[in-house]
Amino acid sequence: MLGMALRRPGKGHTRAYRPCRDHGASGFTLIELMAVVGLIGIISAIAMPGLLRARVSGSEASAIGSLRAISSAQSAFAASCGSGFFAASLALLGTPPSVGETPYIGPGLNLDPSFKSGYSVSLEPGDPAAGAPASCNGAPAGTVVGTYFVAAMPANAGFRYFGTNQAGVVYQARVAVAVTQSGAPAGALPIQ
Repeated sequence: MLGMALRRPGKGHTRAYRPCRDHGASGFTLIELMAVVGLIGIISAIAMPGLLRARVSGSEASAIGSLRAISSAQSAFAASCGSGFFAASLALLGTPPSVGETPYIGPGLNLDPSFKSGYSVSLEPGDPAAGAPASCNGAPAGTVVGTYFVAAMPANAGFRYFGTNQAGVVYQARVAVAVTQSGAPAGALPIQ
C-alpha cells in the first residue's frame, strides 16, 4: 500500500499516502555517538604526550630562568651592596638596599626555599666572609659569603635537576646536582 492513493472517508477526495519519519525522534544514533567519542579518544591519546612534554619544557625553562635571575641578582648585590661578597640567602636578595628602592630579586624568589613552576629553588651559602663589612640592605658584618650554590629541584619525577654557583653557569643532570661552591658539579653538564 505504500505510495498508493487512498480514499479518505469524508469529503470524497484522495490523498497520497506517504510514510514519514517520526519528526519528534530526530538526533544521533548510538553508533554515531560512539564513533565520535572514539575519535575524540584517539585524538586525545595522540595529543597528550606532546602536551605533557610542552608542560615539562615550560617548567624547566622557568627553573633555568630563575637560576639565571638569582645569579644576576647575586652579581648586582656583590657589586653594589655586598662589598664584593654574595648574599647568604634568597631573603637577603629580596631585601631592597634602602626604603623605596627595588630589591635584587623579585617577590617570587625571595624565600628560602622558593617554589616556582614545579621546582623548589634554594640557595646554599658558602662560608661566611669573616672580615666583610655589613651590607647596605641589613646583613650584619661577617655574614655575607664568598661563594654560593643555587639548586632547582623538581617536585615531579621525570624532570631534570639544575644548579648554578657564582661562576654563573647553569648545570643540568637527571639526578640532584651536587652542591659545588666553585667549578663544575660532578656528573652535571652545562646548559648551552
